[in-house]
Amino acid sequence: MRPRGDGGEPVSPVSTGRRRKKGRLNMSRTRAWVALLMIVGGYALVFTDVAWAEEGAATQAGSRWLDDKGAKNLGGGIGAGLVLMGGGAAIGRIGSAAVESMARQPEVAGQINTAMLITAAMVEGATLFAVLGCFLAAIA
Repeated sequence: MRPRGDGGEPVSPVSTGRRRKKGRLNMSRTRAWVALLMIVGGYALVFTDVAWAEEGAATQAGSRWLDDKGAKNLGGGIGAGLVLMGGGAAIGRIGSAAVESMARQPEVAGQINTAMLITAAMVEGATLFAVLGCFLAAIA
């Protein structure tokens, strides 16, 4: 990493197109619009089979895409995805903070490593129980 020259944080030689300001990671406007369009497009794709289906086909078969069972499955899948993203972010922050602490105080690296592993295991256990809860709610 090379210094910026203006007294700020070091910058990697490969530019990612993102800038840091006051501890926040900011995306460029173009990337933000692309991400928003991808989210809206994905949301629209969820309903394409319902929109293009024949008028009475879903009610004749007795099943609709978003009936009680469909809503349970959708909610369970979304909940499990959110739980996994939260657990992954938490374990990432735990690891990041531990490595930074070990770099600052190498003499207590063993204690920090032990505390990091215990905390990460607890987060992973809670994540596992939450994902199982989401799946059980979806299939119940």
